[in-house]
Amino acid sequence: MAVNVGIIGATGLVGGVIRSVLAERRFPLTSLRLFASSRSVGRRLSWGDGEIEVEDAATADLTGLDLALFSAGATASRALSARFVEAGATVIDNSSAWRNDPDVPLVVPEVNAGALRRIPKGIVANPNCTTMVAMPALKVLHDEAGLRRLVVSTYQAVSGAGRAGITELEDQLRKGADASAGLAFDADAVTFPAPAVFPDTLAANVVPLAGDRLDDGSEETVEERKLRDESRKILGIPGLAVSGTCVRVPVYTGHSLSINAEFERPLSPERARRLLADAPGVELADLPTPLGAVGRDP
Repeated sequence: MAVNVGIIGATGLVGGVIRSVLAERRFPLTSLRLFASSRSVGRRLSWGDGEIEVEDAATADLTGLDLALFSAGATASRALSARFVEAGATVIDNSSAWRNDPDVPLVVPEVNAGALRRIPKGIVANPNCTTMVAMPALKVLHDEAGLRRLVVSTYQAVSGAGRAGITELEDQLRKGADASAGLAFDADAVTFPAPAVFPDTLAANVVPLAGDRLDDGSEETVEERKLRDESRKILGIPGLAVSGTCVRVPVYTGHSLSINAEFERPLSPERARRLLADAPGVELADLPTPLGAVGRDP
């Protein structure tokens, strides 16, 4: 069945990727509309052999939309989702705005598609990017042996901060291109541009802080809290123990995770490999790398 689809946040980095994926998969569209803030109204973005003009998400007539794909940030999602739902669309939200709402399903299709049977607010939430990476693999292992505890280290690409994050790393790498060898002996061999998006220089570096620190005394970051809360909700394990350390690395696209998982029942490495090899959304690799995953969809 063909549907009428709108992308909210269409001019952003993720909005562009959504547009590309719809085209690659030949998603059954009757029509595609592109929305953004008033600053972008009138811009024309490519689609197929032509272009689509960007509309104002806050004021446009939304009549006829079936699906509204939101990737405009949590503030915009909270402000505008109800408007699209009232117009008859189901909202699929990519931000953190609705993930912890008990009346909003938090869905990874390979893991808990059954949650889509109940959408009382007309909104479906996507998990955070690092959580989503882990879920298809952990689901099959949990079904086999019962997850008890996770210790996770993430190595998060700059694309998680959008175009601004990519640009900041590009600028730093360009600045250090001619003198980077000196960094092997002297941290001051290159004067990098002052970081604005990330808390420290990322070129030739790793930053052990991804996401803002929470102000509740936990010493966790927002990214680390999301990893725990979202894993519990998606897998349906409210008591799952999760300890996360989220690190930003000088990689453009592709988050990586190292996961130490503890189970209720024995699970051999051989059995785990067989399960993962057959799991939907998982591609088993002996040397997985972010660069090797860019643009690929298992």
